[in-house]
Amino acid sequence: MPGSHSSMSELIPCILAGGAGTRLWPVSREARPKPFMRMLDQQSLLQKTFLRASQLPSIKRLLTVTNRELLFSTQDDYRAINQAALPLDYILEPCGRNTAVAIAVAALYVQQQYGEQAQLLVLPADHLIQDQAAFAAAVSRARVLASAGHLVTFGIQPERAETGFGYIELGRPINSNGFQVARFVEKPDAITAQAYLDGGRHLWNAGMFCLQVDHLLSELYLHAPAVLSAAHASLAASRQLQGLDGRQCELPSEIFAKAPDISIDYALFEVSERVAVVPCAFGWSDIGSWQALRERLPSDKQGNQVTGESVLHDVHNCYIDAPTRLVGLLGVRDLLVIDTPDALLIADAARSQEVKYIAQELKRRDHDTYRLHSTVSRPWGTYSVIESGPCYKIKRIVVRSGASLSLQMHHHRSEHWIVVSGVAQVINSEREFLLDANQSTFIPAGHTHRLSNPGLIELVMIEVQSGAYLGEDDIVRFDAV
Repeated sequence: MPGSHSSMSELIPCILAGGAGTRLWPVSREARPKPFMRMLDQQSLLQKTFLRASQLPSIKRLLTVTNRELLFSTQDDYRAINQAALPLDYILEPCGRNTAVAIAVAALYVQQQYGEQAQLLVLPADHLIQDQAAFAAAVSRARVLASAGHLVTFGIQPERAETGFGYIELGRPINSNGFQVARFVEKPDAITAQAYLDGGRHLWNAGMFCLQVDHLLSELYLHAPAVLSAAHASLAASRQLQGLDGRQCELPSEIFAKAPDISIDYALFEVSERVAVVPCAFGWSDIGSWQALRERLPSDKQGNQVTGESVLHDVHNCYIDAPTRLVGLLGVRDLLVIDTPDALLIADAARSQEVKYIAQELKRRDHDTYRLHSTVSRPWGTYSVIESGPCYKIKRIVVRSGASLSLQMHHHRSEHWIVVSGVAQVINSEREFLLDANQSTFIPAGHTHRLSNPGLIELVMIEVQSGAYLGEDDIVRFDAV
């Protein structure tokens, strides 16, 4: 029951599924960021995080904090793997305000629902962890420390002199479960990173936390009152509803946008005296760049790693990710080649951290390829832009079984719908009718219309738009879907 807890406090995994992942452009984009990237086994990083959390002992619910625009994609990913039908909670942010306020809202929400002695296990959605048993053991150690009043972070035993991560310096041992934190250290230069590696007193900062709600809130009140106040106000004014996929708590734009834009590390962990760290070695990677992803993949005899179909001649130490079309390379080395249906990246393999500069420039230009893929997830399914030109656009639309688009109208464009497979239920002005495979209908501009899938299989159709203006904002919705 909400608000109740046993003597053994409940553990609520809290997945943080935000962040743009600009170093992994063009696969990672604002509307489908890094957590949704598929690994070789076709599971996304988000799915792997969900499974890792849900397989811990005694997990009864799972909380996800994400942008409300990513809810549909998140639900899609969870739906495919949540075989045990684990109950789900979602906190939906209207915009990104960093991790401090996100975790504060999550703590207040969990306090409301499960009591102040519940524990939050905060997990970024874009990490890889290879050893589940070692991860579970580390969580168990962290829970003991959290129960005793510590704010617990997880420190990764460094494998190399890494300059791209922050570090945690070990203080005195607390007990067999962990250490006090002496200090947090910013990303070091190469010489300092090597000294940290050799000294054995520094761990990589993984950005994962185990926090008992009452202790966390009291520390936020003491050290970050503005963050806590913004979280209180946002949650109090939130819209909460029970959906088919779990409870949703939608935070208000006007209040949440004024919250301090600060990480939990800066706001709290670097100033609190109650911070502890659990040293871990469980095959962790944050997949922060194409180079980091490469390190997890096997190479051929020439040092190349290839996803998709390719023809290579005299090619060495290249990473090629081209799942949708053939790529030919000749006489090159040390390149990244990342191909997507609407954007291509070619870069010096040693400069993978700098891919973010391309993403930043695209954002400055307000270019579609910063925000969107050619395939876009919606609550009812997906659409893919196949081709577009002056006054026309061709889309492939997939509608889930039982799903429906909103009743809508367009001022500037007409649409021609052709059913490829499945059954379409169509409202076209005053008419309502069914379309089977190979059948079509024409919807003139200004006609009210709706598309639904009453069948048991996916509805796949081709939509041909024509008109002087084809922007996605040319839409009048008469109901919300």
